[in-house]
Amino acid sequence: MDIPFVNLRLQYESLRAEIDEAIQNVLHEARFIGGGAVKVFEKQFASLFDVPHCISTGNGTDSLFIILKALGIQAGDEVITPAFGCMPSAEVISLAGAKPVFCDVDPEFYTLDPEKLLEKINAKTKAVIAVHLYGQAAPLQALKKICDDKKTFLIEDCAQAHLTQENNHIAGTVGIASAFSFYPTKNLGAFGDAGCILTRDLHLAEKMRRLRNHGALVKDDHELEGTNSRLDTLQAAILSVKLKYLTQWNTARVALAQHYKSLLINIPEIVLPKERPGSTHSFHLFCIQTAHRDLLKKYLADCGVETIIHYPKGLPFTPAYQHLNHSEADFPVTAHLQNHILSLPLYPELKAEAVAQVAESIRQYFKK
Repeated sequence: MDIPFVNLRLQYESLRAEIDEAIQNVLHEARFIGGGAVKVFEKQFASLFDVPHCISTGNGTDSLFIILKALGIQAGDEVITPAFGCMPSAEVISLAGAKPVFCDVDPEFYTLDPEKLLEKINAKTKAVIAVHLYGQAAPLQALKKICDDKKTFLIEDCAQAHLTQENNHIAGTVGIASAFSFYPTKNLGAFGDAGCILTRDLHLAEKMRRLRNHGALVKDDHELEGTNSRLDTLQAAILSVKLKYLTQWNTARVALAQHYKSLLINIPEIVLPKERPGSTHSFHLFCIQTAHRDLLKKYLADCGVETIIHYPKGLPFTPAYQHLNHSEADFPVTAHLQNHILSLPLYPELKAEAVAQVAESIRQYFKK
């Protein structure tokens, strides 16, 4: 592709000396599980969010699962999660033995709709997973009030929203705990799978540290049954290098998103992403809506522009959840989005000229 959806090599090349040195330091220390770099990264990440506890994990999905287990979520419980989004926020509920209950999203911002949440929450609801989708913050204050009133845990899925804010609160600092993914394409990405959990709760933090390490804080200290989900020392060292540039990269993403908007604003067949008042958007993804989605995607590919659909099926409509017998009428916003959303190339190293080329290709399609 002339313009790939993402180009991870460019970021590595810009930091090659620092990253190579960090990797060599780990190789020299020869501690590949639980080395000093892991503790350093946990401290740095917690400090960035002004939260006392960061529990690193093998990936973002494990982070969500460990939170649910630590909170005692089990068979017979219900956990509410958005109908539109990525699979992990739903599958972890099933893996914990509970029932996922899907809730439709806001048609403008694609995050949990508080009014729809009130319709879904009941005595069996033990937790609500708020997903900050595409980099847009969910309405945390409204969701927190509902959860507090109903004595229900609020969990934040921050996989796509590193340093996004809502009403001066950083995403990941409002709920009982929050899960982060450092998958390579995230705003802060490792060189493989990686993740972490943030929480202010000391007791919960200790339990989650045990759960990620076979139920033990130190070797053979198995107080409960856990799993194996530890951040590799190599990944921690790489993340510490890249963490210094996260704010700078987010700023670049926002600038590119605004450039896209300025070039596409007058195309009536397109709906551009909106930003919730009082919140910031870290633009992990830049997603437009159009009824011409599939034909436009093919046209852009022919022009050398790679695009991706996030996401082609609402979670209740996937084969994995057919047993819940949902119809598109149950989640009309999700049913609409799955047929209209298209993600355009966006990453910090993308040139403004490339954005202009993508926008011009889109203009040419609609002129036809």
